[in-house]
Amino acid sequence: MFLCLPPISPLTQISNINMSEKNQNKNTRSNVNGVNKKTRTLVKTEDIEDAVSFFSKDETHKLRSVLLDWYDNNHRVLPWRTTLNDNHKEEEVEKRAYGVWVSEVMLQQTRVQTVIAYYNRWMLKWPTIHHLAKASLEEVNEIWAGLGYYRRARFLLEGAKKIVAEGGSIPKTASMLRKIPGIGDYTSGAIASIAFKEAVPVVDGNVIRVIARLRAVTENPKDSAIIKRFWEIAAQLVDPLRPGDFNQALMELGATVCTPLNPSCSSCPATQFCHALSIAKRDSTAAVTDYPVKGVKVKQRSDFCAVCVVELLGRETLLDNNNSSSKFVLVKRPDGGLLAGLWEFPSVLIDEETTPLARRKATNCFLKKNLKIDIKKTCDVVSREDVGEFVHIFSHIRLKLYVELLVLQLKGKVDNLVKSDDDETITWKCVDSDALSSMGLTTSVRKVYDMVQKFKKKRVPSNHVPTKKRNRTTKKN
Repeated sequence: MFLCLPPISPLTQISNINMSEKNQNKNTRSNVNGVNKKTRTLVKTEDIEDAVSFFSKDETHKLRSVLLDWYDNNHRVLPWRTTLNDNHKEEEVEKRAYGVWVSEVMLQQTRVQTVIAYYNRWMLKWPTIHHLAKASLEEVNEIWAGLGYYRRARFLLEGAKKIVAEGGSIPKTASMLRKIPGIGDYTSGAIASIAFKEAVPVVDGNVIRVIARLRAVTENPKDSAIIKRFWEIAAQLVDPLRPGDFNQALMELGATVCTPLNPSCSSCPATQFCHALSIAKRDSTAAVTDYPVKGVKVKQRSDFCAVCVVELLGRETLLDNNNSSSKFVLVKRPDGGLLAGLWEFPSVLIDEETTPLARRKATNCFLKKNLKIDIKKTCDVVSREDVGEFVHIFSHIRLKLYVELLVLQLKGKVDNLVKSDDDETITWKCVDSDALSSMGLTTSVRKVYDMVQKFKKKRVPSNHVPTKKRNRTTKKN
């Protein structure tokens, strides 16, 4: 629960934390947020409200003042932080709102330094929401490639199309912004407060950490009741005259000073309000980093995947004595779920770590059923080799990928193989190496391709052309 605290002065009145309930329930099964289910039933709304008071009026005014002064003098210069003069035009406000929207979506689960380059490329290609609304999902995914969490990009595009279809103006209030696909409480609060100066709060991981330390919160910050309380406190603190700057100040403080592992308390402007620091000074066994409390981490699911990089050689390849005319098969993932709508090499999820032979059988079935590539009928195997393996980490999945290179010589032209009247087959296409190198691929797909290219350089001379004898030998495999 929140630590029961009187107003900040005097700090000596802070009561000791009773941890007995947590000790009694430590063996109870946790839910997906790492919150103890039995403990959660004990966290009642009235208990939370009684256990922690809001900041007093005096504290609120002082905290606003010190944070805004600190922010004015110490904030990072970032491309999406633009300042408008008093005579700004409506188009400038719209463009700023659009920039805030794009940046805040990109910054979710991603470091600022990584986002800067992506943001600049995005705004150069689609400087306004009207430009973005004309883009295709594939174009958006190409610009987004490498940022991860690709649903964010899809929602940005869908949101832009919806706004333009309904008149072209970005909603100016948080409540209206939440009606746009992909915009929740945090993003709506950021856009409304920063671009349109609506006095609404924002709560992200940085804000939670700052408030948890200022109020010495001892409950799991992922509990829904506790999250609601954080929003209430943030709403109390937001400055009515400079809401956007104050929200950014609170987030900036958490990102640069009140960091998770090494907070710089000596340079923090809010030390006089920090209960966690006061406790740490009086108790040698306590530390500021004890707050917010750490929830039980959810164990990642382990998945296994066989990835087959299929390189197709047509008859023209052998006649020209040139491998540059070969093409690679790419498959489009389903429109829903993980990495929705993105291109990848043919991949098959397998139950567990299996033998190379079992993985190849699974791959053969996938190629025949979904891509109509029948290794025995429509093409000959030129070579088939295991390239290597690696682990790719998603937020909730530990995916081990086994990579193989399958080079096939088609009995017809590559373009003829792609043509199919069967609507039930999955979406796929063939691209040459130049197109593949310039495509916006996910990090894991790019790594697979790089692995294959390095493997080919080590094993096969650049001017090598497979012979018919080689074809007959490998066909038996």
